[in-house]
Amino acid sequence: MSKSVKNLIAQEIAQRLQGVEDALLVNVVGIDANKTVQLRRELREKDIHLLVVKNSLARQATEGTPLGTAFRSAEGTLAVVWGAEDFISLVKEVVKLDRSPTYKAFEARGGVMDGDALSPERVREISKWPNRLEQLSILSGQFLSPGAQLSSQLLAPGGALASQIEKKAESEEGSDSA
Repeated sequence: MSKSVKNLIAQEIAQRLQGVEDALLVNVVGIDANKTVQLRRELREKDIHLLVVKNSLARQATEGTPLGTAFRSAEGTLAVVWGAEDFISLVKEVVKLDRSPTYKAFEARGGVMDGDALSPERVREISKWPNRLEQLSILSGQFLSPGAQLSSQLLAPGGALASQIEKKAESEEGSDSA
């Protein structure tokens, strides 16, 4: 391949990855054509993009970008995966596919998050973090918890008093009928 063709391919890769700051590197070698189509369809449904790249061209294309750190020590044939609702959702999906028996050859090989390179072990660790939706759920629970606790504490004495009045009324009715 001539140098001018390599430069054109590197420019195309750079254009596709423009604006991408967090991504994962995965291995897709060994997945047959039918499984690859199925994998890409599953990823597309979750708004996840997959691009198989040659490392030297990817290094050239991502030089000076946040993704550049991921390709500095990358070896072997890799694919870049990016997208999803947020990065944690992307990591969770990639780790789920990594463990899936359907795609035995698919494996997470690293990535980049906030400009820092990630090892495969770190990717698996990050997959245990709560994603954006889970974080919002936790946060709203923390906002609502003090109000719910205050409400229950304000209502408890009134409920206890009502219960005592009800018991007293029942005992008076029982003594009147006897």
